[in-house]
Amino acid sequence: MSKLSVNHLLGIRGMNRDDLELIFNTASEFKEVLNRPIRKVPSLRDLTVANLFFENSTRTRLSFELAQKRLSADVVNFSAASSSVKKGETLVDTVNNIIAMKVDMVVMRHPHPGATHFLAEKVNTTFINAGDGTHEHPTQALLDAFSIRERVGNDLEGKKIAIVGDIRHSRVALSNILALKLLGARVRVCGPATLIPKHMQSLGVEISHNFDETLVWADVVNMLRIQHERQGGAMSIPYFPSIREYTLNFGLTQERLQRLDKQLTILHPGPVNRGVEISSGIADSDHSLILDQVENGVATRMAVMYLLARR
Repeated sequence: MSKLSVNHLLGIRGMNRDDLELIFNTASEFKEVLNRPIRKVPSLRDLTVANLFFENSTRTRLSFELAQKRLSADVVNFSAASSSVKKGETLVDTVNNIIAMKVDMVVMRHPHPGATHFLAEKVNTTFINAGDGTHEHPTQALLDAFSIRERVGNDLEGKKIAIVGDIRHSRVALSNILALKLLGARVRVCGPATLIPKHMQSLGVEISHNFDETLVWADVVNMLRIQHERQGGAMSIPYFPSIREYTLNFGLTQERLQRLDKQLTILHPGPVNRGVEISSGIADSDHSLILDQVENGVATRMAVMYLLARR
């Protein structure tokens, strides 16, 4: 297979295993490019990519922009705060006006689930979903899986991977579950009962509220942050009594790791709440793939844009 089966990257749902393998193989080639003295290729020369971020982002936006520049694309950055959306213009009109300026591809983050899917049906261009509300974040799942494969081997069939924390409000969790299941991994979600939605079982994952038992079970652990911004703010959290209690029950500490008789691979999509879901010592340790995820994010997003542009 030499091309993707999809015209857009709207989510992991709708993709197949061959799509994922093609992206991983292409990302491996681009990672070699990123480690060369001249870290640039002309793959998207003469193409223009617009980054439309209607929600705050640091890592994802910078990662996409750097990936675009490494591919020699022309880049347009759109800020919702200073746009005509604030004046009442519809989302479709905003994007259509941008496309009329001869933009070839749109990377979009939006606070409303399904926004990118909606636009892909209305606007004639290629879309990449950089996160839509609490729905999906497909490129994060791809770079996470790519990072895991680098550490534990390309075959994830039967590997035990735990996703721990705020599952309810996480778009990373859903995309990771879908991608890892496609690759044959066993997936378990773990966290307080209030932060694990009931529909999780329909995705074919295991559910646990016992973090220590889950650490014994897992080969890989992906620690998610508590998403205060989706829970009414840091001072108003109805899902558990306190941050201290959450950390006692679900925080990854040196003491917990020392009780294990194995090497555990640890991921975190960022930003990291140090001392809450994970201690600083572990975040900066050899167990952690956090900085590998950041590096692999650029290579993976280069692969996605290159493959979509080929279509």
